Parts: sequence; structure tokens; C-alpha cells
Amino acid sequence: MRILVTRPEPDAAPTAGKLRAVGREVSVDSLLVIEPVAFEPPRGDYAALAATSANAARAVGASPSIAKLKSLPFFALGVHTANAARLAGFIYIETAGGDAQALGELLVRRLPAGARVLYLAGERRARDLAAMTTPANIAIETLVVYRAKAAERFNETTAEQLRAGAFDAVLHFSPRSAETFVTLARQAGLESVFTSLRHLCLSDATAAALPPGARVEIAPRPEEAALLALLGA
Repeated sequence: MRILVTRPEPDAAPTAGKLRAVGREVSVDSLLVIEPVAFEPPRGDYAALAATSANAARAVGASPSIAKLKSLPFFALGVHTANAARLAGFIYIETAGGDAQALGELLVRRLPAGARVLYLAGERRARDLAAMTTPANIAIETLVVYRAKAAERFNETTAEQLRAGAFDAVLHFSPRSAETFVTLARQAGLESVFTSLRHLCLSDATAAALPPGARVEIAPRPEEAALLALLGA
């Protein structure tokens, strides 16, 4: 079985390694490139920080302006984001159930009314975290710390293998990467891959970025291990 991993680095290589370790053939074509964004130092007092992506935690890990906030509670979307936050030097980390709704609910449960939260985020966000906490009088201040730049085309090897039907499945880890896959496939005249491949998606939101009729399978939990389990990995 040959698998296409579209995840951006630095996460794509470990994912590919796990699959190769169990005998899968793997190609990596990262359809997003993560770039840090310069940001103004946050001002004022916060009760906590929050992030929906490991990329956000990585982007601020070495920032002197964030260092003074690392003793505050850090609310992470899921296990992957929590692990990145830990490596970035945050100490008190709480993990939500893997989606934005669960993160919003966790903030409401854990923080008092009137709390101010610094949300470390990317330029594009699929869900409005502030809308989930405003009814509980918890203010979210969004600080953009990274961007995900979409690829303009598949790499040559990926395009050739897609045309040849060499892949059995493709892994989609985010709505943005799935959206980019669809755009590039259509651009290359490869719409047949929507039905010829198994499209394994980390979440419902990721699956929603694929066109009607695509052979979609969704992980039972929004975690890498659950996604790979769909392959028997």
C-alpha cells in the first residue's frame, strides 16, 4: 500500500516514519509551508493562553515577549498541540478534545467570567474561538504568530504517481491542506483521484473540504494515532 502524506513539516517526516515502520510505502508532498509572522508583544494581563495548532506554540517558543507568559495556563486544542506547547516551555497545559468547540467549552469551564485569554493563532482560522466564549464573558484576544502558505502545484513526482494511480490513500490533517489538495488536483486535471483514492481525514471539518463523492474516511478521534489506525497502522 502506498500512502501520500500532505502534512506540512516538521510533522510530515515523523508521520511518514511511523508508516514506513509498519511496512507502508510513503511519499511526502507537503502542501502547506508554515512561516512565522512578526508580531507585536502582547500587552496587559491575561488569565491564560490558548492555541488550536502546534505551529502556534512552536512559533512563539523563543519569543522573549511570550516568555513572561509561560507560567500561565495553556489551553491546547489536542494532544499534538499540547506536546508542542510543552516543548516550547509552557508549564501548565490543559488539553481539549481535539476540536475548536471542545477548546471553547474547556475555556468556559476552567476560567472565571471576565477572564482575558491570549489566543496564539494562524492567519487563517476555521472557527471563531471568541464567539464560543463571549457568552460566558471570557474575552479572547487573537495574536497571529504564523501563516500557512499553500503550494502552487504538486511536486512533479507526486503528479506523475497520481496520474499513474500509484497511491492507495492520501492523509489529510487539516481543512486547509485538504482544500489545497482539491485545488491542485483540479488544476492538474486529476479530478479522478477524488474517487479513486481513499481520503483519510483527521476530522469532520477536514472531510468537509473534499468534494461530494470523494471516498472519505474520518478518524474516530482527531488524533494522528486514530487516523493511522484507519490504515491498520
